[in-house]
Amino acid sequence: MGTKLSACPCGGGDYANCCGGYHNGAPAPDAETLMRSRYSAYVLKLEGYLLATWHPGTRPATLNLAGETTKWLGLQVKKHAVESSDRATVEFIARYKTAGRAHKLHEISRFVREDGHWLYVDGKFPG
Repeated sequence: MGTKLSACPCGGGDYANCCGGYHNGAPAPDAETLMRSRYSAYVLKLEGYLLATWHPGTRPATLNLAGETTKWLGLQVKKHAVESSDRATVEFIARYKTAGRAHKLHEISRFVREDGHWLYVDGKFPG
C-alpha cells in the first residue's frame, strides 16, 4: 500500500516488520495480530484493508475515513482469549482525540477464522 513509516501505530515496533506486512496482504496469524493491524489501518486510513478484514455478515458498505479528523493516540491490548481454533476475542483500549478532546474506546472484539484468515465480526463495550 506504499505507506512509509518507521514506528508502527499499534506500538509493536517497526511498521515494516509489524502491521505493514499484513497491510500488504500477509494473513494475520491470530486475532490479536489482526486487531492490532486493524488499529494501525484506522490510524493510516486504510479503508480497503479494514473492509477486507471485516466479516461479510457484519461489514458496512463503506467507512468514509478520508475526511475523518480523529487523531489516534495509542493502543493497549488488555486480553486475548482463544475460544477455539477458529474463534477468539480481544479486549483493548484505544485512545484518541477528536475536536480537541481526548477519549478512549474500550471494546471486546469478536473474531472468527474462515478459510485460514482471521476476520473482525463485531464488538461490545464493557461496563
